[in-house]
Amino acid sequence: MAQSQGWVKRYLKAFCKGFFVAVPVAVTFLDRVACVARVEGASMQPSLNPGGSQSSDVVLLNHWKVRNFEVHRGDIVSLVSPKNPEQKIIKRVIALEGDIVRDVRKLKRM
Repeated sequence: MAQSQGWVKRYLKAFCKGFFVAVPVAVTFLDRVACVARVEGASMQPSLNPGGSQSSDVVLLNHWKVRNFEVHRGDIVSLVSPKNPEQKIIKRVIALEGDIVRDVRKLKRM
């Protein structure tokens, strides 16, 4: 009986050590390096979520590149919605600082 209690005690001690190391490492990784997000809706079709509302894609968001301002045209970025701060949106970068953007739809009507 004493031998089984010693095994349980060693197991719990090893589990706690692993837990208290793994949790901070995982939280730091998800906050600073990258995290996983689900894409729903049709705004990024056909690149993401080609099935529309019936399905959703899962993407890896690279926090490291954004922190170092390494965003380029064509990149897909995630940001806080200006209309609803509790919601994140995903958009494709079409212009960078200093670029002039014209609405082609308005030019065609003229």
